[in-house]
Amino acid sequence: MISLKDVRKKYGVDTEIGPLDIEIPRGGITALIGPNGAGKSTMLTMVGRLLELDGGTISVGGHDVQRTKSSDLAKVVSILRQENHFITKLTVRQLVGFGRFPYSRGRLTAADEEIISRYISFLNLGELQHRYLDELSGGQRQRAYVAMVLSQETDYVLLDEPLNNLDIAHSVQMMKHLKTAAQEFGRTIVVVLHDINFAARYADYVCMMKQGKVQQFGSVPEVMSDEILTEVFETPITVITTDDGLMACYH
Repeated sequence: MISLKDVRKKYGVDTEIGPLDIEIPRGGITALIGPNGAGKSTMLTMVGRLLELDGGTISVGGHDVQRTKSSDLAKVVSILRQENHFITKLTVRQLVGFGRFPYSRGRLTAADEEIISRYISFLNLGELQHRYLDELSGGQRQRAYVAMVLSQETDYVLLDEPLNNLDIAHSVQMMKHLKTAAQEFGRTIVVVLHDINFAARYADYVCMMKQGKVQQFGSVPEVMSDEILTEVFETPITVITTDDGLMACYH
């Protein structure tokens, strides 16, 4: 479980995230959705200890994020931010290998190589594994970054807008990969999404944020309603039921 208690982050005089009080259950996919500037990415990066708190506590899998040693926390939670600035003269396989650093400390074993190959295959990167990152499309690079994070083999995976640079078809493919990772590998995946319908289709839980606070949290059927979505996004939204689940329609 991921637990946030009275978590706060302040930017300047007028902007504050929190207080955030939420418990995200273990297992499945939890989608963070809301308008731009709602605090989704800030919340995610605080959970991943890439951003210091101004107040409150966060625990991931029973580990206090602020107090746990970095080397230990890296075996519990992994995070992919929007901004990836890796040296481009890396191959896909070398990049994915970075995910093994908490265990190998840079000296990859045969077991590490097997894990790297597993996630390269899982993200359909086999034919690209010896290509350099600067030779790939944005979507291909995004898949490589996700493979790197999954190869860290943490119970908790945090992804900040992993559908960036992906068209609709590849976005669907990515969400299917994440759903499979949650189900087959037993991962707890928390993902920032801009598209409400990807959250409705693939998430198990949805956390809706607005103006730096959690507005709603629950299962997809519990929170994906006309009234709640219209209030959070401040535009008329109607939720309909399709053969694939719920779909949000803007007016």
